[in-house]
Amino acid sequence: MAPDNDPLVREVAGRIKTDLDRLTPMMTSMFVEVIPEFRHDDEVRRLMVASTESNLAAMLDMLTLAIGLDDFAVPPAAAEYARRFAQHDLSLEALLRAYRLGEHMFGQWILTVLAELSPSTDVALATAARIAALVNGYIDRVIEGLIDIYASERRRWDARTDAARAAQVRAVLDAEDLDLASAEQMLSASLRGWHQFVLLWTPPATRDPGAVLRAGTALVAAATGKTPMTVEVDDHTRWVWIASVGRPALDAARLERDLSAHPNLSMAVGDPATGLDGFRQTFRDAQAARAVALVTRGPGLTVYSEVALAALLADHLPAVEAWARRVLGGLMGEDETAARLRETVRAFLDTRGSYTDAAARLHVHKNTVHYRVRKVEELLGHPLTERRLDIEVALLACAQLGLPKS
Repeated sequence: MAPDNDPLVREVAGRIKTDLDRLTPMMTSMFVEVIPEFRHDDEVRRLMVASTESNLAAMLDMLTLAIGLDDFAVPPAAAEYARRFAQHDLSLEALLRAYRLGEHMFGQWILTVLAELSPSTDVALATAARIAALVNGYIDRVIEGLIDIYASERRRWDARTDAARAAQVRAVLDAEDLDLASAEQMLSASLRGWHQFVLLWTPPATRDPGAVLRAGTALVAAATGKTPMTVEVDDHTRWVWIASVGRPALDAARLERDLSAHPNLSMAVGDPATGLDGFRQTFRDAQAARAVALVTRGPGLTVYSEVALAALLADHLPAVEAWARRVLGGLMGEDETAARLRETVRAFLDTRGSYTDAAARLHVHKNTVHYRVRKVEELLGHPLTERRLDIEVALLACAQLGLPKS
């Protein structure tokens, strides 16, 4: 560093350093606004902020302490952020663009501070040029390292075939004696936060099932606001896994609405859960929800929390149907009239025996509910208040498991 402008370089860098708490959010917000690939979930966004902070700190140390470029390597947070980019198949070009945009913004900060210090024009220009050359050298060195890190991670990630990934996930799901660190190493992902599994599948005769499953993954991403991990189980089945620091917030109403445009695609959603045990539990939930969907033969969205009871009963369908027939008697008819009576009594019991509320829910007259309830009690041979819990459970099983079977 030339001795004639060393003090001014240090003064400019020192002033920026004291203002980093304000300036760093400006830079990271600019990245998010300008570069779509930087619109991450909360966990990856924190890593992006840490990457930006570590690079700014390194550049300012270089300027204030006269550290040579040969002494710098890619900061650990920046290296890990580049690996995440590779894992999620985000473009290297977007990552490198951020470094050049950041370099430009840093240059603007330099000019602002120089204007405040008001040195002579010649000194200001020489100082700005000196800082720009040093910062450009740092950015070039880091980018060179990032390209290697990204390419290496991309090769490693791609080398894990879909079959291998599925096998690794299955091993983590099934090996109850596997510890957290080993499970994370197998998956190359953190298992310490929240997890939510969504299982996607298509019928065997679906044309281009890969495109359908990819579209389904995009729907899940839109409904959660997060970039999911995926595992191809076979040509017609994909596991989608949301991992985040905070509890995932899946917009089920939006997902169901969007899914209606894809008649050959079905989804089963597990409940969110935490840690390694939660990773396994949400997968089991999604599997159970899928079992219910297959029993009812209904495409679309099946959310475990809405069919949990039916999921417990799905493996014992003949026994459940036989029990329901004993409880419901004539209500187990397969005709439309019996189905309407079952729907009416469910609404009546759900509204705590309110004829008015049940009528509003069913969009019928209050007297119609009165008539149907009397008819139900005639078929049962006793009032609804008798064996009420059995009746409610049997009706719920019928609704969720598609009983009675023809």
